[in-house]
Amino acid sequence: MRIQPTLETDGLILRPFLLSDAKIVQKLAGDYKIAVTTLNIPHPYEDGMAESWIGTHSENFKEGNGVTYAIVNKSDGSLIGAIGLMINKVHRRAELGYWIGVPFWNRGYCTEASKAIVQYGFEKLDINKIFARALVSNTGSWKVMEKTGMSYEGTLKHEVLKDGIPLDLKTYAIIREDYKLKNII
Repeated sequence: MRIQPTLETDGLILRPFLLSDAKIVQKLAGDYKIAVTTLNIPHPYEDGMAESWIGTHSENFKEGNGVTYAIVNKSDGSLIGAIGLMINKVHRRAELGYWIGVPFWNRGYCTEASKAIVQYGFEKLDINKIFARALVSNTGSWKVMEKTGMSYEGTLKHEVLKDGIPLDLKTYAIIREDYKLKNII
């Protein structure tokens, strides 16, 4: 049986989520500011949603379909967000996704975690391409993608509906060869 490893950076620990994290996930992810800047986080974030979401992680990892990490501040052990890769095994590509709790915005945590998971994806999961998408209005997210070494690939016009409104997505990606050349970490 495969066991999801813990990853460490200078200031963060990326570890598998525990069911005991559910209340803080509900509190952080339930902030309206998170919902309006992401595609898949609902508002309100109701009781039981965090437990259900956490309950999918182990099986996704075991089947090789994805890996999701709790982002934890190394200095005080506080959970500050989530990051993961949704893997397409056939094409050896993965979509990077993340959220950071509002009290922890603009501190570099997301960039630090993103660099670590991109490294993990290329060096341990044999991914060939890692991509990410963000609402055009979510400037902070696509700046994280740029700082992680991803290149802008284009804007997908009216790619998603959010609250019934068609929205554009900026798409960024990095391929294995560029990761090696850029020496991101």
